Order: sequence, then structure tokens, then C-alpha cells
Amino acid sequence: MGTYLSNPIGFAIDTLGSVYVMALLLRFLLQWLRADAYNPLSQFLIRITHPPLKILRRFVPSIGRIDTSSLLLAFLLLIGLQWVMLNLSGLSISPVALVVLAFGELVKLIFSLYTYAILLGAVLSWVSMGSYSPLSALIHTLTEPLLSICRSILPNLGMVDLSPLLALFLLQLAKMMVLPPLGDLAMLLG
Repeated sequence: MGTYLSNPIGFAIDTLGSVYVMALLLRFLLQWLRADAYNPLSQFLIRITHPPLKILRRFVPSIGRIDTSSLLLAFLLLIGLQWVMLNLSGLSISPVALVVLAFGELVKLIFSLYTYAILLGAVLSWVSMGSYSPLSALIHTLTEPLLSICRSILPNLGMVDLSPLLALFLLQLAKMMVLPPLGDLAMLLG
């Protein structure tokens, strides 16, 4: 298959795989945070992630509120995605480096998920003030633990809530501190 087809195929595989991994991570986080399981968006996530998780749960039990099977499936899919993408580009690395690379990608996706959720929550708070929507309810459940920590750090400014800005700043700072060492470790093990 030459480079002509490897780029579009790699793009399609990476995009579809990353979207599904994000769905698994959302399911994991929303279940851990005890989000409303009857929310239509929660139901959608449950439906699209249930078939493989049904099989995996036979072998991987949950630990308390932690849905280990969805987290493990997301991680295994990322290992597979990283392997496919490296092979399409003609590269190969050691299995240990592949695991570290996939773990870095998992952390990166969690940071991205929270960044998008905070931004979307801020926009929704301006657009639909005081109205209920299934999306805003899930975003609130997902982001409120982080935003409440940021609110406790910031001084009370009345009607102005700067906690999303602080949360985005802290997420970007954490991303800059965590991801490069993981990338360096993967290159070292490579």
C-alpha cells in the first residue's frame, strides 16, 4: 500500500479510534463521578461502549467505583492505535516503549477531554443561562470537582467566575509537565 493511501487510512483509523477511546474515557469518568445514568448522552455512551465491555467485564472486575474494564479497554485500544500508526509510517519501537507511548496518549486525551469540557461548559453557561440540557448536566458533573477546587483557591469576585480560566491554566501546565517526560521515556526505551 504506498504512502498515497497510508496517510488517509492512518488519519481515518486514528480519528475513529481516538473518538471511541474518548467515549470509553467519558464513560469511565462519568461512572466514577456518579453522573446520571439516565441522561440521554450517558445512555448513548453506554450503548456504544457496552458490547466490548460486556466481554471484558467477565475477566476484569471493577474496583469500587473504578470501572477498570473501560479504562483497560481504552488503554489497549491506544496501544493498538499507536502500533498501527507507527507501522503505517514505517517505524517500529519496543513493546515497552509502545506501552509508555500509549499511556502518554491516554493522559493527553484525558487532559484534552477536560479542556474541551471546561470550554464547552463556559460557552453553554453564557448561551443557555438557567436552562437545563442533558449536555450541560454531564459537563457540570464532569468539570465541577476540578472547578470547585479552583474556586476555593481564587478570591470571591462576586458574579465573575474565573475558575474555568484557572482550571484551563492548571490543565495546560500539568500537560506541559507530564507529557514531555513520558515522550522522552518512550524515546529512551524505543
